Amino acid sequence: MNALFAYPPFTAPKPEQRFSRPPRFGILSTYTPTPCGLATFTAALSDGLSAKGAEVSVVRVADGSPSGSSRVVGELVNGSARSVAASSELLNQSDIAVIQHEYGIYGGVDGEEVVDLIGGLRIPSIVVAHTVLKNPTPHQRSVFEAIAALADQVVVMSEVASERLRLDFNIDRRKVTAIPHGAAVPCGTTLKRAGRPTLLTWGLLGPGKGIERVIDVMGSLQDLPGRPRYLVAGRTHPKVLAADGEAYRDARAEQARSSGVADSVSFDSNYRGVSSLVALVQSAAAVVLPYDSTDQVTSGVLVDAIACGRPVVATAFPHAIELLGSGAGIVVGHNDPDALAAALRRLLTDPRVAGAMAAEARRLAPTMAWTNVANAYLSLAHCHLAQRPASA
Repeated sequence: MNALFAYPPFTAPKPEQRFSRPPRFGILSTYTPTPCGLATFTAALSDGLSAKGAEVSVVRVADGSPSGSSRVVGELVNGSARSVAASSELLNQSDIAVIQHEYGIYGGVDGEEVVDLIGGLRIPSIVVAHTVLKNPTPHQRSVFEAIAALADQVVVMSEVASERLRLDFNIDRRKVTAIPHGAAVPCGTTLKRAGRPTLLTWGLLGPGKGIERVIDVMGSLQDLPGRPRYLVAGRTHPKVLAADGEAYRDARAEQARSSGVADSVSFDSNYRGVSSLVALVQSAAAVVLPYDSTDQVTSGVLVDAIACGRPVVATAFPHAIELLGSGAGIVVGHNDPDALAAALRRLLTDPRVAGAMAAEARRLAPTMAWTNVANAYLSLAHCHLAQRPASA
């Protein structure tokens, strides 16, 4: 059985504990227009909660660019104790706080300023751990353990992340809950694919994405019918762009030229909204996630690929091993180009294999729908609010 279905069920409040209205959520996170996975996740979760009738306000981690969203009620300025305290008070105006956690988004060493912010809350708090490190530094460990000690609940998005927290960190195991990363699940029939078969990688681009692995094997696929192409879609990560410009993208384009596959490798840096991205993913023959990481326990791109019903070929990072284990894709070793080439060839030449993987992806997809994910967060909020004394 895939671990996705092993997540513990949520227990709804008893009838006498139900609320006359959905709880008001205050979310601390990066947020649009910040171009990052956390901002995208928070916007989608907020939309899902709002669709259920919940009121959602966002305290946005400031990045120098203004947000025009009416949900944003304030901004956290890193390095400012006054802003930390003010952000706590803004969140306290809601019924429950949801803190999106990544080490790199908050101020202080390893984002330690968020500990004081959570400590200033008088309402229940749910911390969503987007990264759970296998080998954290002592300080990273102490920061996260302090966060977990203050939080009422810690949500992770994979079973491997749950196991790491329960076994490797000094935190209350009863606080750890797994809720899948949400995704936009398309309705209707699968799109017909015309032209050259497309292998697709998308997301913010930069070192670590492993694009070079796929370019390396494209030459071995040129004998296949239709001459498959490899499309890399997405902007360069803003931090990479600020530090190194387009050096990574340019190096990969040069790699394709020097390898003789320039006509089979293309880069598209256009911004896509949800509907446009879904259409692009559905048009692909397969999604390729050739990441360098051997430690990644959450991948929104992986979840989106499965939600769109596409077969996936991925390197052996933990979230891929977990989600593809029931047959929605193929996992290959990080340093095994022959295995990567063989997996791609198999998907492109055997319709039965590709069809079976796509069918398994479609079977898994409903569990990842933002509607179900929002319901899980609502249930969790109700449970914690039911345990608190009524407000005066």
